[in-house]
Amino acid sequence: MHIAIVGLGYWGPNLVRNFSSQPEVTRVTCVDLDEKRLRAIKAKFPHVETTSDYAGLLASGVDAVAIATPVSTHHRLAKQALEAGVHVILEKPMTATTAEAEDLVETAERKGLTLMVDHTFIYTGAVRKMKEIVDRGELGDLYYFDSVRVNLGLFQHDVNVIWDLAPHDLSIMGYVLGNRPARAVSAVGSCHVGNGLEDIAYLTVMFDDALIAHFHVNWLAPVKVRRTLLGGSKRMIVYDDMEASEKIKVYDKGINVTTREGIYETLIQYRTGDMYAPKLDQTEALALIAAEFIRCIQTPGSIPATDGRSGLDVVRILEASEQSIKQGGKLIQL
Repeated sequence: MHIAIVGLGYWGPNLVRNFSSQPEVTRVTCVDLDEKRLRAIKAKFPHVETTSDYAGLLASGVDAVAIATPVSTHHRLAKQALEAGVHVILEKPMTATTAEAEDLVETAERKGLTLMVDHTFIYTGAVRKMKEIVDRGELGDLYYFDSVRVNLGLFQHDVNVIWDLAPHDLSIMGYVLGNRPARAVSAVGSCHVGNGLEDIAYLTVMFDDALIAHFHVNWLAPVKVRRTLLGGSKRMIVYDDMEASEKIKVYDKGINVTTREGIYETLIQYRTGDMYAPKLDQTEALALIAAEFIRCIQTPGSIPATDGRSGLDVVRILEASEQSIKQGGKLIQL
């Protein structure tokens, strides 16, 4: 299989390394407009080919492309590839607008091609374990999904902090909850550096039942925090990605609600039990992504966990959050 990596900035070299290690991949081409980056990648991975001619690459018979360029270019580059009959995996977020994402999904389905989004965290052992626990019903009825992703920098020049940081947690939420459709979105935030892009934001996602999700993203925090809480009627999960080993902890804590005739109509009893930290698969997430992308290409009809529609769901929430934040937190129906 001949795969091309398009864009050799921060993430591109990681894609080169992982796709090069897949036994089905016999040829890797690296694409970038910056000749210095092409020379650097060739020095690090002597086996790869390099080019700055994307159109020529697509015409050469490449099987698939992994696009790791700025989000504003995703739609154009992916559309070109799909129309040329080439399978596509895109970096997050999938596109800059919902309309662009819908167009790519429609094009891929019409052409019978694999369209995948590199929502890396979904392939980590921690997140896959969370989904396994939820799918087994260990948490009971789900009450909330609460996420904090904060650090000092890196400021982006083209998107706000929600578009930069929240796609990770929105994709985790969608995967763990089984792509349960969200009903509405509300977001508030503020900018402190004068470029009009919010660097602190709070996003709330509501569902048709009592489940509620909340996301705190921040480029101005003194410490790096990557923590998710998932609560249910039976148990609760704390996922701390900064933990070296015990990233997932399951708590047998919660409340029991009873009713009694008389003065107190509702009684709340607190329940505290054991905590355990399950063993997690340590396989590199990006290696699993590369393997799944190749498997789906080689097995017609296979749908990756992070397919185009899951990427579209994330972009839809991001776009709604941007509408809400510009209107002071107005509730935007999805």
